[in-house]
Amino acid sequence: MIGDAAEEAAVDRTASSARRAFLLRIPLHGWLGLALNLASWISSWARIGPWSYTFFPLWFGFILLLDGLNVARTGTSPIQRSVPRFIVMFLCSMPLWWAFELLNIPVQNWHYILDRPYSPIAYFLISSLDFSTVLPAVMEVAELLASIPALRPRLPATDVGGRLSWRVAAALMCLGALAIALPTLFPRYAYGLVWLCLIFLLDPINNLARRKSIFGHLLRGDWRFIVTVPLAALICGFFWEMWNYFALPKWYYTVPFFNSWPHLFEMPIPGFLGYLPFALEVFAMYQFLLLITGGWNDDLVM
Repeated sequence: MIGDAAEEAAVDRTASSARRAFLLRIPLHGWLGLALNLASWISSWARIGPWSYTFFPLWFGFILLLDGLNVARTGTSPIQRSVPRFIVMFLCSMPLWWAFELLNIPVQNWHYILDRPYSPIAYFLISSLDFSTVLPAVMEVAELLASIPALRPRLPATDVGGRLSWRVAAALMCLGALAIALPTLFPRYAYGLVWLCLIFLLDPINNLARRKSIFGHLLRGDWRFIVTVPLAALICGFFWEMWNYFALPKWYYTVPFFNSWPHLFEMPIPGFLGYLPFALEVFAMYQFLLLITGGWNDDLVM
C-alpha cells in the first residue's frame, strides 16, 4: 500500500512537471493570443469594451494561441516557419469564404443579423477581415492534431502523392460542376452539394498541377489526412457556433428538413457534419489559389 502510494505520487509529480514544461514552451504570442481571445469573447457577449463586433480579434487571438500550442507541442508552427506565408493564409481565406457566400445565394442556408446598417463598402471590408481567419484557424488546428502520432498523415509534406489520370480528373471536375449546378436548380433538395462541389472541381486541377491534393493522399492510401483535416474543421465549427451564439452581428441557419432537429447553438446538430467535407474544400481551394497566383508553397506540415 505504501509503495503504491509513493508510486502514484511520483507519477503525479512527473505529470505536473510535464505540464509546467509544456506551458513554459508556449511563446509570448500564444499567451497574447489567449488574452486577446478572452477579452474579445467578454466584449462580444457582454456588449462591453471598445468594439461593437469582435469576430476578427477573437479569432485572431485564437489563431495565435493555437500557433503557440503548436510551438510548445512540436517546436514549430506556421508563424515560426514563415511569417509571410502565415499572412498569405489570411489573404487566401478572404476569397475562399466569399466563394461560399456566392454558393449560399441560391440555397440560403445561413443568414446574418447585423447590429446596425452598414454601407456596402464597410460591409465588404469588415466581412473580408472576418473571413480572413477561416483558413488559418482550420490549418492551425489541423497541425495541432497532426502532432498526435495516430492522426499524423502518412504522406510527407514534401510528397504530392499519386497522380490522377486525365480521364478520371475530367470526370471528377464534371461532377464538381454538376454539384454547383444542382443546388442552383434544386436548392431545397441539393443544398448539401455546396459542401462537396469544390473538392471535385478544384482538387483534380491541383493534383494534375502536382500540388498537394486530397486525391494525391488517397491514391497513396493516406486516409489519416482525410480524418485529420475534417476533424480540425469540426473542432473549429464548435467554436464558430459557440462564439456566434450570443454575439451581434451573428448568423443563423435555415436548413431544409433539419430545422426542427435539436440544435447546438444556432446549428441543427446534423449540420455539424457539413464541417467535415468543408475542411477538404478549404484545403483544395487554398492549394488552387496558391497555384493561380504564382505557385507559392503552402508551408503546411501535411
